[in-house]
Amino acid sequence: METLRKKEKPRDAAEKERLTKRLSRLAGQIEGIRRMVEDDRYCGDILLQLSAAEGALREIANSVYETHMLTCVKDKIRQGDDSALLESFELLRRLK
Repeated sequence: METLRKKEKPRDAAEKERLTKRLSRLAGQIEGIRRMVEDDRYCGDILLQLSAAEGALREIANSVYETHMLTCVKDKIRQGDDSALLESFELLRRLK
């Protein structure tokens, strides 16, 4: 697997706040699941919570991907750099 190059994408304050709130909420869900395991909760209940956390993580990833397409990829294409399309296809495959 190739090493990912360090790139930066400046985010506005509203986007950062939105993402960090969602990630904090997800971290809380994960902590709750950990406690459920420690408390020997019913497997089905744990699985439901895991599914909810997975869905939340997927939504966060989709949001970041959408922003990536609308900013980073769009800007690179405007500059004539079509490699951004190939990168976005690879990212999409990994998100599945």
